[in-house]
Amino acid sequence: MYRLLIIEDDRGIAEAISEQAKLWELQVHIVENFRNVMTEFAEFEPHLILLDITLPFFDGYHWCEEIRKVSKVPIIFISSASDNMNIVMAINMGADDFIAKPFDQNVLTAKIQAMLRRTYDFSSSVPVLEHKGALLNTGDNTLTYQNEKIPLSKNEYRILLTLMENKGKVVSREKLMQFLWETDSFVDENTLTVNVGRLRKRLEQAGLDNFITTKFGVGYIITES
Repeated sequence: MYRLLIIEDDRGIAEAISEQAKLWELQVHIVENFRNVMTEFAEFEPHLILLDITLPFFDGYHWCEEIRKVSKVPIIFISSASDNMNIVMAINMGADDFIAKPFDQNVLTAKIQAMLRRTYDFSSSVPVLEHKGALLNTGDNTLTYQNEKIPLSKNEYRILLTLMENKGKVVSREKLMQFLWETDSFVDENTLTVNVGRLRKRLEQAGLDNFITTKFGVGYIITES
């Protein structure tokens, strides 16, 4: 049974989500101590987190950042503060999706189910992809280079997977955004640019310079050479 952690201070909203999630046989825990969310996170060990931005004591960005220090568990922000600045900030902090309040419960449930399915049942016919000595393992979603593992967010992994599967071909920005939407990650032009930029920085820090080439006005490519 998958475990869903709800970090939402509006008890009515939290309990409504909880009741809906339980109908789909999810185990749910609603955070009670907003001073120390990490304790409840560690004890519950969730497979997915729903996280509001506006919370008592510390905001959702703070807790997202703290969670990302220790875990890659999928995080979906749920907030009425759904302007572009907040959405981009959420993605920058490591969120996988952003759902604006008010939302339809059936849509939220579908998003939750799809995120769990994509995260824990994701598989590929090719277990390992290689380029310039870097190995992308599709079994555990990790990138290894010179015996060192390079941490990747879920979106960074999916972008790199798409580019490596199409090595030698230009992948359009539209195709990347479509793929991320299909895997239920919120992405638009701005958030795609942020994710690609962050991925490039990780690769360069590991010694993989010029791993991804930009074709201006078209998209991105990993060249054969």
